[in-house]
Formats: sequence, C-alpha cells, structure tokens
Amino acid sequence: MPEGHTLHRLARLHQRRYAGAPVGVSSPQGRFASEAALLDGQVMLKAEAYGKHLFHDFGPLGSVHVHLGLYGTFTEAKLPETPPVGQVRLRLTGRTHWTDLRGPTRCELLTPDEVDAIKARLGADPLRRDARPDEAWQRISASRTSIAALLMDQSVISGVGNVYRAEVLFRHRINPMVPGRALDHVQWKEMWTDLVALMRKGVRIGRIDTVDDEHLPEVTGRAPRQDRHGGEVYVYRRTGQPCLVCGTPIAHTELAGRNLYWCPVCQAA
Repeated sequence: MPEGHTLHRLARLHQRRYAGAPVGVSSPQGRFASEAALLDGQVMLKAEAYGKHLFHDFGPLGSVHVHLGLYGTFTEAKLPETPPVGQVRLRLTGRTHWTDLRGPTRCELLTPDEVDAIKARLGADPLRRDARPDEAWQRISASRTSIAALLMDQSVISGVGNVYRAEVLFRHRINPMVPGRALDHVQWKEMWTDLVALMRKGVRIGRIDTVDDEHLPEVTGRAPRQDRHGGEVYVYRRTGQPCLVCGTPIAHTELAGRNLYWCPVCQAA
C-alpha cells in the first residue's frame, strides 16, 4: 500500500496541473459516472493529501476522495489523450496533461462535512504543517499497545506505513514490541523529527531511502538493494540478511496481519 509520501507527491503534482482551472472529469469504467458528470468542466480549487488520503476539492460541489488501498494506481500523461486502457475509474483532463485512476479502494464525491469527518479521524501527518505531534504522543504515552502497532494506527499517526514504521524504529534502536507508554518523550520527539525528515525526502525523490551515508553501498562495498520498492533500507524486507550495522540476521514476524522487520541486536528489548 502506498505510504503518505506517495499521496503528497500526487497532491503536489495535481495541484500544479489541475488546480485553478476547469477540469474534464469522466469515468470510463462507469462506476463514478454520475459524480463525474456533475464535476466535468468545473474548476478544481486545490488538491491536497492527508495521510494516505487524497482530496480533489471542487468547492461547494464537494471533493473527490481517493484512497488507493493495495491496488490503486494513478497514471499520468501529456495531452493529447488516448483511449482508456483497462478499468479506469476516474479520468482528469487539464490544459496540458491527463490522469487515469485504476483500482482504488475509495473513489467518492464527499461533502465538505464528510471530508472534515475523515480528517478528524486521522492522526498527526508528519508531512502536514498543521500536524499536532503532541496529540499523537498523548495517545502513545498512555497505551500498552506496542509502538510498532501504534505507528501503523492511522488514528495516531497518519501516513506512516510498513516501511517507515520498520525503518524509524531501527534508526532509533527501539524494539518493536515495546509498549507505547514505555517510551520517553525525548525518544518520541526524536522519532517524530526523523519521520518528518525521512518522509519529506520521500516526497522529494519519490522513493523511501532511510540509510545513512556511512551505510550506503558505495561506502561499504555491498551490492545495492534489489527490490521492487526501491530505496536503501536497514531492515524492511531484508529477512535473514545481515544487519548493515552489526551483521546480525534481520528478523521477521507478523503483527496485526502485517509483516514486521527488526534487528534482534540493535533493537534488543
């Protein structure tokens, strides 16, 4: 599932290409047809992301809310348009580009109140300037739940997924099973600051890179990571491979139905 940096990259892209001008809106697949007909030719006011949610704001007509889920994808191209390929739920057409959306978990037209209700359910987003990390800390510091589970709870922190979760815990040498209330405030502030920096980097370069310069392949002489997710990471999807810091094989388990990776030595309980 795409993590928060991907949605913020999309929001910035769509803001540049579509906001402030009339936009062609259609649903070649037909599952968003009536909503598309209402919006077609109207001005998109802005595009914004909140956690893993994307909103295209059409003012009083409402906002198109998109959650990509596991299988949703956007494809972007320059004009002229070409015929739709596959099950295109939503097509946006602007002055210079067009965009197709396929396979999202959510693609719906919401009222402003419904958008506000979604945002109210979400925790602090490290990529938003209006984030309130102290509210996240209040939830974490009062919880017996593991910090690994809390970091994936979108009502606590919004936009963090499996990769950022595993990597930020390793970078701060925190065992994933430590209860939230066992963290101290200094640890939390350092983790939050790191998440902000890592995710902003993800927005900038379009992939998740979490490895410090001293552990990069060109410095250590190891082979670059080969993985469809791209990016250099410490523990994510490196089960059994040596830790880049201590050499211990990276461990793996499942937590709440999601894969969890950590170094048993660097992140000892």
